Amino acid sequence: MFEELPVKITPQALEAIKDIKANKGIPADYGLRIGVKGGRGCGGAQFLLGFDHLKEDDAVYQLEGIDIYISKKHFLYLLDVQIDYEETEEGVGFTFTKQQTS
Repeated sequence: MFEELPVKITPQALEAIKDIKANKGIPADYGLRIGVKGGRGCGGAQFLLGFDHLKEDDAVYQLEGIDIYISKKHFLYLLDVQIDYEETEEGVGFTFTKQQTS
């Protein structure tokens, strides 16, 4: 098990996640899955966010009462990624930003 969550979840995103979990009929035994799809070739990786059940190769984290599941094979792709929740004129939703490290 990894010690520290590899992604940063902003307070706005965490509140939106808690709201979705509480009000959208998500089963109590589901956690928040953070992952990637793709990542090979020119297209790059797409980030994934959703509620799911625990799988055998998941690392498990806790953040303010929310279980977070990350497949161990996705861990390196998620290092230094920030998850935010925005409400703009263009729409509402979660954003993923790769943070620059010095």
